Amino acid sequence: MSSAYLQCIEETCRRRQDSRKDAHSCAFCGGLLEVKYDFDQFDPEQLRHAWHQRRLSGEPIDRSGVWRFRELIPFVEPGARIVSLSEGSTPLVGTRRAGWWAGPVHLTIKHQGNNPTGSFKDLGMTACITRADSRGIRMVACASTGNTSSSMAAYAARAGIKALLFVPYRQISSAKLAQALDFGALVVEVGDTFDEAFRLLREIAPELGLYLVNSINPFRIEGQKTIVAEMLEQRAWRPPDYIVVPGGNLGNASAVGKGLWELKDLGFIEKVPQVVVVQAAGANPFYQTLRAGSSELMPVEHPSTEATAIRIGHPANWKKARRVLDWTGGFCESVTDAEIFEAKTVLAEDGVGCEPASAATVAGVRKLVRAGKIERHADLVCVLTGNQLKDTEYIMRHRSEDQESHQRLRVEPDLDSLRRALERALTSPVESR
Repeated sequence: MSSAYLQCIEETCRRRQDSRKDAHSCAFCGGLLEVKYDFDQFDPEQLRHAWHQRRLSGEPIDRSGVWRFRELIPFVEPGARIVSLSEGSTPLVGTRRAGWWAGPVHLTIKHQGNNPTGSFKDLGMTACITRADSRGIRMVACASTGNTSSSMAAYAARAGIKALLFVPYRQISSAKLAQALDFGALVVEVGDTFDEAFRLLREIAPELGLYLVNSINPFRIEGQKTIVAEMLEQRAWRPPDYIVVPGGNLGNASAVGKGLWELKDLGFIEKVPQVVVVQAAGANPFYQTLRAGSSELMPVEHPSTEATAIRIGHPANWKKARRVLDWTGGFCESVTDAEIFEAKTVLAEDGVGCEPASAATVAGVRKLVRAGKIERHADLVCVLTGNQLKDTEYIMRHRSEDQESHQRLRVEPDLDSLRRALERALTSPVESR
């Protein structure tokens, strides 16, 4: 039977630690921990078949796109309750306009906005809250720019656990805040940035006995890494050339890399895609660190971008993400808010809606193709991390008066007025968005 343990990621330490302890940092050096496994011997072909067959099952555990791949996350004790909302099983969507605009490249979208609370965070939260529930935890907490908060609140509610949320004051979209409140979380608005809220949470957590579910929690990464198995299954186990993710706290990049490493080590794939991280220009500490060749993170003290989900200046998982890029031969790019908006508009023209941070991936691909770092006609999967409705204020804020006049009509309630208004609107040239 496969077994789990915790291990420090620092090369100078790498000490193995007891997985039964609720820790996110090394007891010896303070470095981040990761979950490691002594896996059973698998027959990859048999396991691929079992995973596929589970898609036909009516069992709740099999309807989850995370727990369907449970052999990859064997940290749960036998008989433990699985806290799930049927997360995962998100679509892999082809593009036409966006692929030509960005390259041309062969571009498909792994849309995590189709998860229960509208973001990729649900993949990690089902694992993290399952772990908390099995340990008898009664209060979980996180700092968040929005998506983590709504996901934590939903899964905590599902498990009957109290949820405490720290958010930067007036720096979270009302849609995400509404989700967290609706699920019953206690919201503390503190500080001006995510990094400040996160620092205060980490300082007070030991006093209150809080179980942190931010991506420094190694069990979050375990749930999130299953996106790779699902993506490759949807592609008949043919890896793409590149997997592109937006970069905020860098848990996503860390999870994708861990998933690829384990699948290769277990014999499921031979080729490893290059992992690409895209950050917003006003919140790009990872990009600046790599560009400078620095061995230490170069934080951004006052991160600024309209892509609020990645507005983070001190990413906690930067060392894990750097290790992923080194192993896969990947790289990091930085794009402006204007480039993000343009990419979001092009995706919408393909019928693909997403929150701004998600569109950073496609904007990054366009920039990298133009710079010759990604070859034309490459095979790419861009991960869109959040739903279009996560930040509707952004959409409305960026609409011009001309767009409003062509798409929103205020008409008097009589037939002649309606005819005249529609005639003008339907015969006018279509305005470019």
